[in-house]
Amino acid sequence: MDKATVFLITPPFTQLNTPYPATAYLKGFLNTQGIESTQADLGIDIILRLFSRNGLETLFDRIEAQNKNYNKNIARILLLRPLYLKTIDTVIEFLQNKNPTIAHSICTGNYLPEAERFEQISDLEWAFGAMGIQDKARHLATLYLEDLSDLIVGTIDPHFGFSRYAERLSRSAHNFDELYYELQKPYTFIDEITLEVLAEKMQHKDIRLVAISAPFPGNLYSAFRCGQWLKKNYPDTKICLGGGFPNTELRSLSDSRVFEFFDFITLDDGEAPIITLLQYIEGKVPQALLKRTLLCQDDQVAYCNGSLMPDYKQKDIGTPDYTDLPLNDYLSVIEIANPMHRLWSDGRWNKLTLAHGCYWGKCTFCDISLDYIKNYEATTVDVLVNRIEELIAQTGNNGFHFVDEAAPPALMREVALEILRRGLSVVWWTNIRFEKSFTQDLCQLLAASGCIAVSGGLEVASDRLLELIQKGVTVTQVAKVADNFTEAGIMVHAYLMYGFPTQTAQETIDSLEIVRQLFQNNILQSGFWHRFAMTAHSPVGMMPEAFKVKKITNSIGTFANNDIEHSDPTGARHELFSEGLRKSLFNYMHGVCFDFPLQEWFDFKVPKTSLHPQHIQKALTNYVEFEPKASSKVVWIGTKAEFKSKQIKGGHVGQLQLYSNRETTSIELVLPLAQWLMKWLEEAHLNNKKLHLYDEVQSDFEAQGLGSFRSFWQSDAMVELKRMGLLVL
Repeated sequence: MDKATVFLITPPFTQLNTPYPATAYLKGFLNTQGIESTQADLGIDIILRLFSRNGLETLFDRIEAQNKNYNKNIARILLLRPLYLKTIDTVIEFLQNKNPTIAHSICTGNYLPEAERFEQISDLEWAFGAMGIQDKARHLATLYLEDLSDLIVGTIDPHFGFSRYAERLSRSAHNFDELYYELQKPYTFIDEITLEVLAEKMQHKDIRLVAISAPFPGNLYSAFRCGQWLKKNYPDTKICLGGGFPNTELRSLSDSRVFEFFDFITLDDGEAPIITLLQYIEGKVPQALLKRTLLCQDDQVAYCNGSLMPDYKQKDIGTPDYTDLPLNDYLSVIEIANPMHRLWSDGRWNKLTLAHGCYWGKCTFCDISLDYIKNYEATTVDVLVNRIEELIAQTGNNGFHFVDEAAPPALMREVALEILRRGLSVVWWTNIRFEKSFTQDLCQLLAASGCIAVSGGLEVASDRLLELIQKGVTVTQVAKVADNFTEAGIMVHAYLMYGFPTQTAQETIDSLEIVRQLFQNNILQSGFWHRFAMTAHSPVGMMPEAFKVKKITNSIGTFANNDIEHSDPTGARHELFSEGLRKSLFNYMHGVCFDFPLQEWFDFKVPKTSLHPQHIQKALTNYVEFEPKASSKVVWIGTKAEFKSKQIKGGHVGQLQLYSNRETTSIELVLPLAQWLMKWLEEAHLNNKKLHLYDEVQSDFEAQGLGSFRSFWQSDAMVELKRMGLLVL
């Protein structure tokens, strides 16, 4: 019998391309405590079982046995059954990067059976440009899977979705009745596969606690189904639910029927709660000493938080452990042409967190009252980069997604320097705030360390509303920082928001004009509009009157409580703008339609923009660059320079030969100046743990009697040297 005290489960569905990291985080932590555990991502297991020749045989047989009349699209897929059975295993292998040569056949248009999703194929070249054959084939294979998804939804399981399942039942479910009623019905086709996989994984294991993580609404139904099945078949095994959904939605839970499916629900960081649960199960502590745990007591929901155990520090939670997960079997798909969304759905990414919580923690639309945001704690640089090395060795993958609420710039700087010092070859991306500390030099450093993309909140693109949001940035600052990242070769994705309280039609249109100009000037490469949602744990949700909005209902539900329906009497009719904002952004991301009047995107009258057509360009031109701080570090990240003394008419000059991966350049200076510079390049090399400060360099320059440091710092020679890797951070 396998020894495993804890079984960590992610129910279907989250992502096709990479595991959701919650169970890997917890497994890594349990390793530090000497507690044996195993984990499963049921989503990928079910996808691989369903989308196989045997799985499709069963699916088609089940559909045809219903003997119903279906629409034209479903009927076509059913008639093409032999072609789907012939191609499915090969397509899955291709999306797993195991059979790349089949891309040529896929791209001919004669290999894959095609249904309704392929009707968008006429726009393929326009949407994706001159994409390579592998990417084109990956997109076509994704459409093929989406056709099969449409078949499932239209015939035997309307809840199905690749990255969410039965999401409608969970989203804003203030009352448990509908979900409870659905769970009393016979198993769906997907339920049957889910529980078949779960049964196999539970066999021959000595499990004391099954910990189910439900990060999103689209995981909740399946989490309950798993709990229901475990209660029936393993009545002596304890079951707890945790993750993002309960942390935000179930904090005020009062419906005791939920505990027909689970024994416990834990809130916020899971490390300490899971330890106290195990101690309770083993009879070592009483129920009252559980930590942040909901349970059922005398048919009532009770909250136990009597434990004095503190939460574990970030340095002590261990390295995420992806053991037990089929890392080579995930599918890299290309769903849509948004370049940042592609990073989320294509490729295998190791997930790590630089810092717990948000160092800013002020945005009024954000759930800043919850622990996962308000409790900020950074990890040390050595611990972080050690974890990077451990994960590369463990998984064989050098791609990292730092899943921070907002990665701290100073910590990003130190991590980047350490990555370069250790000579690691990594690729990484993360979420940021558009802080002015992201200078050209810092962005250049981040790019050198492997950063390929950042995402951050521009939100409403209006200085008045940004101040109301307490975002701590201005539109001009966002533009400058995004420009710095772009110049360094780092892709920039902007989260865009419309419908914030009191936002007028004029402000919405002006925000769209800002976005248009940012794309036109290639300052942004990707974006996505979100409609503002008022949540119970945000300042807007807790103090709606301060933002001039009204709650439509003041009652607290017995099940999920987070999203709050509200009215905005002083704002625009925000719902009218949705489609126009979406369409315009889609075109801007493809570099077209910048000359369209903004009215063109809307089927109702909108105000003209109040902004100048070169508003962003002028703002960047007039942006005042700050002088380097005296305390800034001077760092040389280039290769070792070669120094030569050259005799010329009238004396000697020094020549510094500099090399990059693409070019060689020379800098000639009078000999004393060249010698001084060569000395400082060696002392400023990033491998030196103690780096000199800007004012130290300036003081030494002036002490040597070499002239005006400011003039030298702004000279052509220094411009060239900075381009080759001399940074002030």
